[in-house]
Amino acid sequence: MFSYKPFHHLKSFKQATIIYDFTVEFTRKYIKSYRTKEQMDHAARSGKQNIAEGSEIGKTSKKSELKLLNVARGSLKELKEDYGDYLRQNNLALWPKESVEAIKARQIVYRHPSYSSYSSYLSSPAQAANAMICLINQTTFLLDRQLEKLEEDFIKSGGYNEQLYRERIKQRNIDRL
Repeated sequence: MFSYKPFHHLKSFKQATIIYDFTVEFTRKYIKSYRTKEQMDHAARSGKQNIAEGSEIGKTSKKSELKLLNVARGSLKELKEDYGDYLRQNNLALWPKESVEAIKARQIVYRHPSYSSYSSYLSSPAQAANAMICLINQTTFLLDRQLEKLEEDFIKSGGYNEQLYRERIKQRNIDRL
C-alpha cells in the first residue's frame, strides 16, 4: 500500500504556513484595497489548505491528491504574481535571483523555517514582497518534486482502488488453497 506522511511534516506545508501567516500580516499592513487584500489572503490560505487536504485525501485517492496539490501550486503562483504586481505598481525593485538579498532570504527556510524568521522583512514592503517571492518559488519547487513523486508512484503502483483489488484477488487465491 501507499506510504502515508502526515501533512504537518511536509516541508511544502510548513513553508505554505509561513507564507499564509506572513501574507495576512503583509496585507493588513500594506494593502489598501479590500478586494486585493482578500484575494491575496485567500490565495495564501488556499496554498496551505490544499496541501493539507490533498495529503489527507491521498490516503484513499491519489488522483484527488494530485489535483489538490496542483491547486495549491496554482494558488501560490497567483500569490507570487500579486507580490510582483505590488512591487511593480509601487515602483519597487524586484530582487534579481542571485542578489545578496535573494540568497539571504532563500537560506532562511533551511536554517530557521518559521514565521518569526521572516517577520523582520515586514518592516519594509519591498523587502516583504521580495522575501515572499523567494519563499513562494522555493515552495512551488518542493510541490513540483512532490507531484513528480506522486505521479511516479501512481504509475508504478496504481491508485488505492487498484491496490485494494490486487489485495482482494490475493486473498481469494489464499482462501482457495
